[in-house]
Amino acid sequence: MIAFVVVAAVFALLFLAGVLRDRRRFSNAVYLGLAVSFLGLGLLAGIDEAPHGVGETVMIVAVLVLSLGPVALAVLLCANGVKMVRKEGRSPANLLSLLAGLGIFGVMILTVAVFATRSPRLGVVVGTLLMILGYVSFLFLCFVGYAFLYGRMRIRRDADYVVVLGSGLIGGRRVPPLLASRLERGREVYDKLAERREVDRVPVLITSGGQGPDEELPESHAMADYLVERGFPADRVQREDRSRTTEENMLFSKALMEAERPGAECVIVTNNFHAFRAALMARKAGVKGQVVGSPTAAYFWPSATIREFAAVFLEYKAVNLGICAGLTVLGALALAFAA
Repeated sequence: MIAFVVVAAVFALLFLAGVLRDRRRFSNAVYLGLAVSFLGLGLLAGIDEAPHGVGETVMIVAVLVLSLGPVALAVLLCANGVKMVRKEGRSPANLLSLLAGLGIFGVMILTVAVFATRSPRLGVVVGTLLMILGYVSFLFLCFVGYAFLYGRMRIRRDADYVVVLGSGLIGGRRVPPLLASRLERGREVYDKLAERREVDRVPVLITSGGQGPDEELPESHAMADYLVERGFPADRVQREDRSRTTEENMLFSKALMEAERPGAECVIVTNNFHAFRAALMARKAGVKGQVVGSPTAAYFWPSATIREFAAVFLEYKAVNLGICAGLTVLGALALAFAA
């Protein structure tokens, strides 16, 4: 037990050091996940020393979670997937939660088939699949856990800019609810920053977004018009109207800030499910800024979170795909011996 707790403490210290150095690192999420995992293993290792009845209760809860948890998760994901299709359409991104739920059911069926057939070869295949899924699931939980914490970190009050990231327009020119949520959050952040600044250092709000092929005007112009029509001072808005991707949002907004105030810091506003990945992208682009999120409808979260995680997973594809390939090779060697 002590060994597990010591290892957990080491990873907790690495996590704290990473957050103090730069909040926008995926390694922070992994350190946090490892710290929690080893602490949990330590508590399980010391369960025999727990008061009478506590150990039994913990074991019963653990068995229920491991047996019923995947079924409940698969059902919820499938239900959410159906709702996403009904509300948002059948685009590939909207199908992610449904596909994830069906995938969990598929793995459970394969696991039952292993015990039913008692096939060593099928057992090796399913075991390899479970190892890969275990690795991916661990990273996913790390991502979700740290993204939750990151979204609740205090906003720094010394920023010179608020950058609101764009998204698609309705009918080619109108701001949709998702984007309106970002703009309202951006205005809220702007007001908090302006309260603490000198008159000659009032922050500037940058609306960032270019013109898509099906849009009548750049997203940044529609965003700025939305704010000005609702009383926001027009002279405190700048339009970044060249970007087509989030990476370009970061780079082109950085260019505007550096041209006026070299070394300036900013607060970047996007939707809450996108905040942590946007923070990773801001760090990569060299933008000095924290990312905050605006509210999003609950039904949108599962598919959006899966999509964000997939993008981060592939951002580190050399490591992640390498580990998955290594596990596959181990499974292939085990399969050869089983044959």
